[in-house]
Amino acid sequence: MLSNALLNPRRIALIGASTDAARLTARAQVYLRRHGYTGALFPVNPRADTVLGEPAFADLRDVPGEVDFAYILVNTGNVEAAVEGCAARGVPVACILADGFAEAGAEGEALQARIVAAARAGGMRLLGPNSMGVINVPAKTACSVNAALEAETLLPGRWSLVSHSGSVMGTLLSRAAGRGFGFAKVIGTGNEADLSAGEIASMLVDDPETDAILLFLETVRRPELYEEAARRAYAAGKPIVAYKLGRSEAGAALATTHTGAIAGSDAATEAFFRAIGIARVDMLEALLEVPPLLIAARPIANPKRAVRVVTTTGGGGAMVVDQLGTLGIATAKMTDTTLAGAKKDTVVAALDEARAADDADLAVAVIGSSAQFRPQDAVAGVLASSGPRPLAAFLLPQADASLRLLAEAGIAAFRTPESCADAVRTFLDWQAPRAAVVTEPPAIAWDTRDEPGARAVFAALGIADHAVVIDPEHLPELRYPVAVKAVSVALAHKTEAGAVALNVADAAGVRAACAEMRGRLGEVGFIAQPMVRGLAEAILGFRVDPLVGPVVVLGAGGVLAEVYRDVVLRTAPVSEAEAMQMVAEVRGFAPIRGYRGMRRGDIAALARAVAAMSRLAGSDVTEAEINPLMVMPEGEGVVMVDALVVRA
Repeated sequence: MLSNALLNPRRIALIGASTDAARLTARAQVYLRRHGYTGALFPVNPRADTVLGEPAFADLRDVPGEVDFAYILVNTGNVEAAVEGCAARGVPVACILADGFAEAGAEGEALQARIVAAARAGGMRLLGPNSMGVINVPAKTACSVNAALEAETLLPGRWSLVSHSGSVMGTLLSRAAGRGFGFAKVIGTGNEADLSAGEIASMLVDDPETDAILLFLETVRRPELYEEAARRAYAAGKPIVAYKLGRSEAGAALATTHTGAIAGSDAATEAFFRAIGIARVDMLEALLEVPPLLIAARPIANPKRAVRVVTTTGGGGAMVVDQLGTLGIATAKMTDTTLAGAKKDTVVAALDEARAADDADLAVAVIGSSAQFRPQDAVAGVLASSGPRPLAAFLLPQADASLRLLAEAGIAAFRTPESCADAVRTFLDWQAPRAAVVTEPPAIAWDTRDEPGARAVFAALGIADHAVVIDPEHLPELRYPVAVKAVSVALAHKTEAGAVALNVADAAGVRAACAEMRGRLGEVGFIAQPMVRGLAEAILGFRVDPLVGPVVVLGAGGVLAEVYRDVVLRTAPVSEAEAMQMVAEVRGFAPIRGYRGMRRGDIAALARAVAAMSRLAGSDVTEAEINPLMVMPEGEGVVMVDALVVRA
C-alpha cells in the first residue's frame, strides 16, 4: 500500500549514502539510527563494503528482498539513473534529495520530466525532487537530512505536517519542541514532480495517529487533490490548516482585465481554501497554535464575529482586543479580574459566563505574569472552565510551563496577541466544504475578440444587453441620449483609449463622435446604448486562475475598481444563494442593500448575473468581465455597460 511505503517504510535503501558521517548524504542513516529506527537499512555505495558500520551494497540490485522506500542521495546528474534503477527493482516510492530540476530552468525541467516518466513506467511514485524526506515519530523513522534531527529526542504529537520547504520542516519541528509538543508525521514534498501535498494530506486523513494536518505551501499544484483531501478530512473531523506564501502579487498588473489585476492567484487561493474547508492562517506562529481550536469543532455557520475576553491583566486584555479589532472582530465584553488576580474560582466563573453568552462566538482568557512563575495556579481557572463555546488563551509573559499545561489539555494557547487574533480570525473564517454546484457551460458561437461578441456571450447567459451595433451612415432608431463606443479586437480598455463618447444627444452627434474616433483610432466598428444612471456600479468578472481554476469576482466597479479593490471571490460556478452572500460582503454595496433607509437596488438581479457569469466555468473562456454593470432600482434589473471576453 502506497501510504505505508511512504509514511511507515520498514525496509529503506539509502542510495548514495556517504561513509563520512559529517557529510549531508550520511545524515539520513545517522538520524535513522539516532532516533531508534528498527527496520532494515540498506546503504548503497559502490565504493565501500560498509557505511557507518552497516553492510553496504554496490548496487540496488544487490539488496536482498523487497525495498519499501528508497532515499536517493546522489547528485543531480546521477538521479535519472538511480530512479530508473529503483523503478526496475520494483521500489514503490523513491524520494529525491537533489535540487536542480524544474526550479532551475528548461534543462532541469526536461530532466524532471524524464525522471517522472521513468518512475511511471515502472509503477513507482516519487517524492521530490528537493525533498527533505519523511519523518514518522511514533515509528521512530527519521528518514531525512534535516539538521533539526540533531536533537537527541523527537517529541511525539497528534498533528502531522506536509511542507514544500525542507528548511521550514526543521523550523516547525524546533518551534513545536519549544512549546513542548511534536508531530506524528512530517513530510517534505519539494518540487512535487509527482506526489503532491494534497495527495499526501489525503493519506494522513486515514492515519490513526494524526488528528490535524498542517500544510506549509509555496504554491498549489493539482487542486483537485486538495479538494479530495479537505472533504475527506472534514468528514473525519480532522482539520486541515494551511500557511501559504504569495500574499503579494506584482504579476497581477499584467492581466488583460481589471478582474485579473484585482483577483490574483492569492485571492483565488483564499477563495478555494474556504470553499473546500481548509483553514488558512496568516502567521507562522498561528499554524502551530490554532489546531486545538479546530480539533473536534465544526465551523460556525453564521458567526457573530465577536468574542468575550476574560483577563487577569488590563494591559494584556487590551492588546488582544486591539489586535482582534484590526481584523474586524468585535469584543462583546471584556471582564477584568486584575484585582482578584488569577484566583481559580474567579476566573472559572468569568470564563463560564463568557462561554455561555449568546453575543460572542468564543471566549479568550488572558493571563498575566503569574503564568511564568506559578503555572499551576495561573492556568487552573482556564483548565477548569466549561461551556458550549470554544476557549482560547493568551499568556502575556514567556511561560513555557503554562503553555505545556494548556497544550496537554487541548486548549489553544498563544504567545503573542497577534497570533491569538490571527487564530481567532482563522476559526471564524473557517467554513464547511460547500456543496458542489453543477451547471452547463454555454456553447459559445461568437467571435469574442471585440465587445459585440463578448456581449453576445453574456446575453446567452441571461444578462440583458441594451446595446446595438451601429453604422454611422445608416443609424437605427435610438433612445437618446446614448453612449457611443468604438469596438475593435485591439481595444480592451476603451476609456484609456478615448474610444467612448457619453451623453450623445442626437443622430448628428453620433455621426460626429464616430468620425472623430475613426480619425484617431483607424478602422473600428461602433455600438451605441442608452445612457442609464444606476444606483451603483459593479464589476463582475470571471477568471481561470492558474493555480486553483475558475473563480467569479464581484466588487464595486467602474474606472476605480482596481484602486478600491472592494471585491469578493468564490470558486466557480456558484448558486444564486451564494451569489447573494457575495453581494452582502461587498462594502461598497451597503447603500443599495438599504443602509439607513437608502433606496434599494435590484440585488436579486445582481445575484442572478453573478451566478450566470460563473457558468463560464468549464468553457474555453479564460477571463471575462462586465465593468461597469449598473445596478438599477429594485425590480429594474442590471444593465451591462462594458464587456470583455478572453478565450483560450
